[in-house]
Amino acid sequence: MNLAEIIDSHSVLPSLRVQNKKQLLQEVAHAAGKLTAIDHRVIFETLLQREKLGSTGLGHGIAIPHGKIPTLTRVYGLFARLAAPVEFDAVDNEPVDLVFLLLAPEHAGADHLKALARISRLLRDHDIVAKLRGTDTAEGLYAILTEPAATPHAA
Repeated sequence: MNLAEIIDSHSVLPSLRVQNKKQLLQEVAHAAGKLTAIDHRVIFETLLQREKLGSTGLGHGIAIPHGKIPTLTRVYGLFARLAAPVEFDAVDNEPVDLVFLLLAPEHAGADHLKALARISRLLRDHDIVAKLRGTDTAEGLYAILTEPAATPHAA
């Protein structure tokens, strides 16, 4: 799955200013509401319910909040680079500064899992994460997120 299928340049927030995890979830829910035409309160409540099951903070400053919304017709993504890291109850207790929100229709089992796996792989790549942290424009971040995966060269 190519991330360009689920995000566009309007789905990238290059310098989101928030004070805490709740405000972060509110802001990304609000932005996702504009992208999806779904009430941002529905998205926020979905994200809160998911966080109650366990933090989506993966560690190393990265979080992938996600949820399923019955009225969606496809998978949507939104990426936020925070102006300053915030506590997120991540598995390593490190604050989060890179957030990839993923929303999927209720029936999108395989697509949802493929998108989560693709995002997770991308954000485990130290070089890509360093590029994301060093880029402060929506266009630049979008280009990094959607560039084709590097293929190993023959030795």
